[in-house]
This record gives sequence, structure tokens and C-alpha cells, in this order.
Amino acid sequence: MKNPVYKIIELTGTSTKSVEDAVTHAIGRANQTVKHLSWFEVVETRGNITKGKIHHWQVTIKVGFALEA
Repeated sequence: MKNPVYKIIELTGTSTKSVEDAVTHAIGRANQTVKHLSWFEVVETRGNITKGKIHHWQVTIKVGFALEA
């Protein structure tokens, strides 16, 4: 396609390991149902704390993909 058109979706991935792992999970899950994933942007990073330690990461991302012709 000469001039592709993109759609953007917003996802929130979670992980008990890391921010990167949360992003990886979100993209991996989206890839199961959305074609032509092209890029992502981290919009928000947050987490929850249990007994003074990080328990869970939550990372919200915007994911762009090209629409089919």
C-alpha cells in the first residue's frame, strides 16, 4: 500500500516481573487477533505494592497497525 492508514488501540499489560514483560505480554496477546502490528508507545506505567514491595506492574500502551486495503 502506497499510503497506509493506521488504527490505534490501547492495551494494558500486566506482569509480576517487569515493565518490559508487561509490554511483551500485551503485544503478544494483541498479535493473536490483530494483523499488521507496527509500533507501540508507552502511555502509562503503574503498579501495586504488597508488604512494601512491588507486587504487580501495569503498563498501558498504544499499539498501531496498518488497515488492510
